[in-house]
Amino acid sequence: MRDTRRLRLPRLSIRSLPGLLAALLLPLGLLTPAAAAASPPDATAAADPVRIMPLGDSITGSPGCWRALLWNRLQDAGHTGIDFVGTLPPQGCGIAHDGDNEGHGGELVTNVASQGLLPARLAATRPDIVVMHFGTNDVWSNIAPDRILAAYDTLLAQMRESNPDIGVLVAQLIPMNPATCAACAQRVVDLNARIPAWAAGAHTSRSPVVVVDQWTGFDTATDTYDGVHPDASGDEKIAARWFPALAAQLESTPGDPGDPGDPGDPTLTCTASFRSVSVWQGGYQAEVTVRNTSAVPVRGWTVTLRPADGARVTQVWNGALKPAADGTATVADAGWNGALAPGASTAFGLIATTTAGPAAPAATADCAATPAS
Repeated sequence: MRDTRRLRLPRLSIRSLPGLLAALLLPLGLLTPAAAAASPPDATAAADPVRIMPLGDSITGSPGCWRALLWNRLQDAGHTGIDFVGTLPPQGCGIAHDGDNEGHGGELVTNVASQGLLPARLAATRPDIVVMHFGTNDVWSNIAPDRILAAYDTLLAQMRESNPDIGVLVAQLIPMNPATCAACAQRVVDLNARIPAWAAGAHTSRSPVVVVDQWTGFDTATDTYDGVHPDASGDEKIAARWFPALAAQLESTPGDPGDPGDPGDPTLTCTASFRSVSVWQGGYQAEVTVRNTSAVPVRGWTVTLRPADGARVTQVWNGALKPAADGTATVADAGWNGALAPGASTAFGLIATTTAGPAAPAATADCAATPAS
């Protein structure tokens, strides 16, 4: 039955009307400027942290102390708006850091791809950047580079389906030399030689794929405790190699006012030093370290390399190669590693073919610093 009783409203005095009007106007956003300024800021307006997924196997996950070192190095450099993500919790280290990760001990990247394991992990963590060192167990299992790179294709497609703007840092694997796998050392070299070309084909401006050379300068005798997994020295090296590439991904502005190259800036200089890493019949691998010797930052560099004994540079990673008919190789920075503070350095790796005998590889290297475009 309908209730026909009248509602009795309380009487309002004239003095109560301003308060009532203010209460009625609040939802409409019609407060005076002074009242609006007094309102507390909305905490949800703060920018969301950049979500970074460390992805891989036990080298990444257990305990993966390079993640702790990398986290703290990023914090010290001012990159505080970040969140390491993964479905796995911290796994030791004894160093304060954000330990979430996706480093599953024993996993093969080919199995993760064929079994469709990554999409659920992506859905649970929603990364903006993936830091991937993945394939060591596949190499140990004598899986061909073609299959490993095909698995990379699958995982990358799944990442981009989760986030079309995702950035991916993919490692050239650290060396491995376990007592039970004499062939593993060369298998890592074979896979690593293929990764730069794969990344170049996969890279887009919207979803960049950047190669990070974790192999060069890493020694299984001193940087691992079992020929495979990094010790404290190895963790330091891995973190140091990830840092510049990841910091570059996190940078929101391409340059600052007064970049080198503006009229009146000091002279820009840099040096390049060549170091042989590994030699085999008919070829070798080497590393070139580029150092900014200017008093100001540089935003790019180009190295002119002249290998001795008729050697020819055939592949480069962490740089862009332009070979010449006379054997001279011009290598420009890869973009992410072009900006160097005064005294800072970066490195690129290369593979060369040669008909020379067992003499140690050599080359002259000249460096030119370039302004920002």
